[in-house]
Amino acid sequence: MHTMNRSFRQHMALTLAAMWITVLPAGAAWADDDDFRGAPLDPLYLEECGACHVAFPPALLSQRSWGAVADGLADHFGTDASLDPETLQTIRRYLDDNAGRRRSDGADGRPLLRITDTRWFRKEHRPGEHGLRSDTFSRPEVGSAANCAACHRGAEEGRYGEREIRIPTPGSAR
Repeated sequence: MHTMNRSFRQHMALTLAAMWITVLPAGAAWADDDDFRGAPLDPLYLEECGACHVAFPPALLSQRSWGAVADGLADHFGTDASLDPETLQTIRRYLDDNAGRRRSDGADGRPLLRITDTRWFRKEHRPGEHGLRSDTFSRPEVGSAANCAACHRGAEEGRYGEREIRIPTPGSAR
C-alpha cells in the first residue's frame, strides 16, 4: 500500500508539472497585455468613439478620468463630440464598469483626459522601450502618441499585447 501511494504521488506530481509547463506560457501572453483584454469593446462605444479615433480600452483611464472626458464632449480636444443623452448614458455605464484601477490624476489632483499623459503610458512608451526612438511619435508614419494603431496592430479590436507591436520604420507604409 505504501508503494502504491508513493507511485500515485509521483504520478500526480509529474502530471501537475506538465500542466504548469503548458499553462505558464499562456499566462505570460496574458500578462503582457496588462489588463486591456478584460472586457470586449462595446459595439456602441466602438461605433461612436471609434468613428473618429481608435476606441481606447476603458482600462487605460480611471472612472474619474472617463467621467471628465464624457462631461467635456462638447469640446472634445477641439471637436464637438456631443452625444444624445441615452447614448451618452450607455457609453458612460460601459466606461464606468470597465475603467482601469490605476489612478489617472495629474499632479494637480484633477483627472487626466489624455491617456498619453498618464504615468503608465509615459513609462511604457519612453524612448528605448519596445524599440521606440525619441522621434517615433512625430514621424509621419505614426503621427502622434494617440495613434495607437500605427504600432499596435490589434488596437482597433482592443488588443495591445506586446506580440502585436510593430514600430513603423521611417518611410514605411503601414
